[in-house]
Amino acid sequence: MKKLVLQILFLTLFAILSINSIAQNNSRLRISLLTCAPGQELSETFGHSAFRVIDSNAVTDHVYNYGIFPFYEKGFYLKFMRGKLKYSVEVEQFEDFKQNYLFQNRSIREQILHLSETEKKEIYHYLLENIKEENKYYQYDFFLDNCTTRLRDIVKKYHKPSPTLPAVMPTYYTFRNAIHQYLDYNNAHWSKFGIDILLGARTDAVMTIEQQEFLPDNLMRAFDSTKNTSLVLASQNIFLFEKPNKKSVVFTPLICTTLFLFLFIFLNFYKNNTRQKILKKLDFFLFFIVGLLGILLVFMWLGTDHSMTKDNYNLLWAWPIFVVYAFYINKNSKSVKTFSVLVLIYMILLLCSWFFLPQQMNNGLLPVLVLMAWRSGKCFFNIK
Repeated sequence: MKKLVLQILFLTLFAILSINSIAQNNSRLRISLLTCAPGQELSETFGHSAFRVIDSNAVTDHVYNYGIFPFYEKGFYLKFMRGKLKYSVEVEQFEDFKQNYLFQNRSIREQILHLSETEKKEIYHYLLENIKEENKYYQYDFFLDNCTTRLRDIVKKYHKPSPTLPAVMPTYYTFRNAIHQYLDYNNAHWSKFGIDILLGARTDAVMTIEQQEFLPDNLMRAFDSTKNTSLVLASQNIFLFEKPNKKSVVFTPLICTTLFLFLFIFLNFYKNNTRQKILKKLDFFLFFIVGLLGILLVFMWLGTDHSMTKDNYNLLWAWPIFVVYAFYINKNSKSVKTFSVLVLIYMILLLCSWFFLPQQMNNGLLPVLVLMAWRSGKCFFNIK
């Protein structure tokens, strides 16, 4: 009888140990979404996302980062301008990743994903396949296919049921509204000015709920608020920095363009040859720079793969032909005067319709349009 009892106890203990061993083996993987706070540089303004994968059996702690671009690659800037730069996914030690953001004073929040063992293995297998040289590169699109949307798509593909992510911004927000929110917070007025000029009307499309998730903070909040399934098992701040006080910017684009307008007004009070020469040079500078900008906008529309630089209504005022007009604006000829009066009338009409255009225009450009109307009118009426 004692022998039988001992055998039963032995078998029970063996079963318990076996179950624990299997459980430990199955739970060896932990996959988390890391959301990094925005930084001070323009490339860091919107934050960053990455996957953290801990494998307790292999004793590894890796970060899978889809935001890697080849800065030192030959022809980097040209490829970047044309939208042909390939981004890639790379794997790095978590400690290295953490130290980089610690050095930048940028907080990291970790959300441990609620995944079944099968889902973890499938995602892990996908990541291991994706970091292979033949699979690691992808065509980056800041709004539609970036380091954050890639992670969302992986989770939605392998998590069953596929999570329904809620809106985390007002449903009337456009892409431009979303990026303005971050640029305004960083007082990045000049970056906002340049972005508003380069990005066309497609940026003013109202985002779908899914499109809101191109921003790391939005994906983090959406994961916390999934509707049809629990997606986040637990969350923690790996480290948390206080948001730095933003320095106010005095010379914003609107202030600077207004001062440029007042420079012309000031020079018109002085009636001498030196003033006349300066004004002629400023007229040339104004229209030549605007014309060059128009050429750039045409190139960004027709010569690149950037989806959001197309359909750009800034070409309504930045005419490429102004590059030629700049050389003739102070010529007293009939053809120049005819063109000048057309520019004058057109700029007045554009100013009247400025806030009704299908594209949100930057108000820092308003003094420039006033100045262009005035200086072309000066040529037509032969005002010295």
